[in-house]
Amino acid sequence: MRPRILALLLLLALPATAPAAERVEVNGARFATSLEADGQPFELVGHGLFRYMIWDAYAGAYYQAPGASTPAPLEAIPRRLELEYFHAIEADDFTGVTRDQVREDLGEAGYRQLLPRLNAFTRAYRSVEPGDRYALTWSEAGLSLALNGETLFEGGDPALAEALFAIWLGDSPLKAGFRDDLLGRR
Repeated sequence: MRPRILALLLLLALPATAPAAERVEVNGARFATSLEADGQPFELVGHGLFRYMIWDAYAGAYYQAPGASTPAPLEAIPRRLELEYFHAIEADDFTGVTRDQVREDLGEAGYRQLLPRLNAFTRAYRSVEPGDRYALTWSEAGLSLALNGETLFEGGDPALAEALFAIWLGDSPLKAGFRDDLLGRR
């Protein structure tokens, strides 16, 4: 009988010594703590909930290549932003917000210089339903946008990538609190 009790106690002790969680959850959306995309490994930096007025709009997770000592969302290092939506949003709404935020961040001259590349990117947007997930990735392969794992856009350059990541992670993001959550600051 004693070996059985010892075995049971050891079994009960396993969860306490198991490795850290492999996923985090934000309002029902689950994000991996590490992943691989385009052959590039990524590690979770932070995650959060984006609220618009009184609604929980989407959950997000920000990743960087392993080994970066601090978050560097606007540098030319491999990085990835995943956003899972809780409400339907039309493609045209994504396009409008993207253009408005990039114009605000870059000023009119910078916006006009980036506009042809930005237009090519925004043409890739698709409408989303609750549970859909966009992933914006910058790696050695370049910039990509995927919806539910399907690549919609590939190309771009560091300037376009920086402008797009700045929408959520820059000095004047859509919401500073969401940025801080994604960057693991709070």
